[in-house]
Amino acid sequence: MMSLILFFLSMNFLICDYSLFIEWELMNLNSCSIVMSVLLDWMSLMFMSFVLFISSMVIFYSKQYMMGDENINRFIMLVLMFVFSMMLLIISPNLISILLGWDGLGLVSYCLVIYYQNIKSYNAGMITVLMNRIGDVMLLLSITWMLNYGSWNYIYYLDFMNEDLYMNIIGVLILIAAMTKSAQIPFSSWLPAAMAAPTPVSALVHSSTLVTAGVYLLIRFNLILSNSLCLFLLLISVLTMFMAGLGANFEFDLKKIIALSTLSQLGLMMSILALGNYKLAFFHLLTHALFKALLFMCAGVIIHNMNNMQDIRYMGNLMVHMPLTCMCMNISNLALCGMPFLAGFYSKDLILEVVCMSYINLVIFMLFFLSTGLTVCYTLRLCYYTITGDFNFYSFHSLNDESWVMYKSMLFMLMFVIFMGSMLSWLIFPTPMMICLPMELKMLALLVSIMGGWIGYEFSKFSFNWLNYSLKFYKYSYFFGFMWFMPNISTFSMNYIPLMVSYNLYKNFDQGWNEYLGGQGIYLNLKNNSMYFQFIHNNNMKIFLLMMVLWLMILLFLLFLL
Repeated sequence: MMSLILFFLSMNFLICDYSLFIEWELMNLNSCSIVMSVLLDWMSLMFMSFVLFISSMVIFYSKQYMMGDENINRFIMLVLMFVFSMMLLIISPNLISILLGWDGLGLVSYCLVIYYQNIKSYNAGMITVLMNRIGDVMLLLSITWMLNYGSWNYIYYLDFMNEDLYMNIIGVLILIAAMTKSAQIPFSSWLPAAMAAPTPVSALVHSSTLVTAGVYLLIRFNLILSNSLCLFLLLISVLTMFMAGLGANFEFDLKKIIALSTLSQLGLMMSILALGNYKLAFFHLLTHALFKALLFMCAGVIIHNMNNMQDIRYMGNLMVHMPLTCMCMNISNLALCGMPFLAGFYSKDLILEVVCMSYINLVIFMLFFLSTGLTVCYTLRLCYYTITGDFNFYSFHSLNDESWVMYKSMLFMLMFVIFMGSMLSWLIFPTPMMICLPMELKMLALLVSIMGGWIGYEFSKFSFNWLNYSLKFYKYSYFFGFMWFMPNISTFSMNYIPLMVSYNLYKNFDQGWNEYLGGQGIYLNLKNNSMYFQFIHNNNMKIFLLMMVLWLMILLFLLFLL
């Protein structure tokens, strides 16, 4: 209900070109007032409407997915806290309240990633929360830098920040914060690791809320990104897109493939934002949230029915066993590829055509279209492994399409995936975009997609795959499939090496010569001396007589000398 109300409100605000800035004074102390600010415009209202819609579907879906779980109430409360943090982030024109929402997202996502309490989940949770801490620190630094102005309501100062080179530092800090949350290179490794969370969490968190928070923040701060910052962001985001697309083609974990595809789409949003088209980035953010949430839901049903098996090599021929799930999965996959007239097509095709018209160099142009090809490539590979072929799991396992509670939410999402793309494009862009391109460039996206699909099909053939993972090409597959060694770099070099160095220093210094000559040595020396004096002070008769004799001998010796 809330989602619907907010959606109609956002349409009203959009048509009237209207925005509300609400200030609520919490406390007044002499001349110092603490004010909570809320910014309601078409963008924040529409994003909130989408977040609420997806979260309601996900919570409804969790009822059956998490059935039998003893802590289901805790799970639902965590999801609701997550949604609340996201709301706070969306409506804030103030850096302090943005930080509250931002930190809430980081903390609750950690709690959700470690929900299944095992070693893998804990490791994934740690890498998630530590990477997000970098973004939190950048936001804190930007808050301190905002002390140069009158208040923390950044919305007042965007034009001024743009002019002032000295203030460009806020742009840099916000950019790094957004890169950590939206998992751009070099902070990419946490997103696939966070798939240790339950699937409904992935459907909500890793499609429409947590990972898009960074993109949303940059959309809000789009005025202060200078040309050099935009160029840097463009390069980073296009590389992220390419790397994630490559990685997904070598991955066998169903949820990680979808996570890498999310990473690729985030790269796409960031890159079009870097080209200065923030409305288009927002449009793709909304359509992507819909089809990616549906894709995760389908993956959840498959995992649920396959006794928690996530390896796509064990699946196959699911079209016969689970037709409804496969229908939803196929439609969301086609939307991801940019199939005409589905949600993804309207945003993705428009982005590619805007890229064709933009003033960019050949490397970025090539990477854009290669990444688009790779998207279709891993999608077709996923379909080939799961939906067609033979069923590769043990034969006595029964698969069915009976989980109606899950299907209600999935079919509701499906309607939006089919219709929402065209509807949003008519709403957000009131005048149709006139894009005049030569025939070759117009057909390039289609050609790249068909080529990518064909390569994906060839890739999936088991003979080729076996050769790919044989020792001859193993190093290459490992390099591409392991996100260019990024998880290694962000875990071993950041944690393992410093820990080992500090351990050796501790052993050699604190526990070694330093200890012997320093603290412990002095302590033992003083202790022995004090024990000796204590022994003397105990007034033992034998010592008393000996001391008397000694004292007499010294006196005699002195008399003799005199």
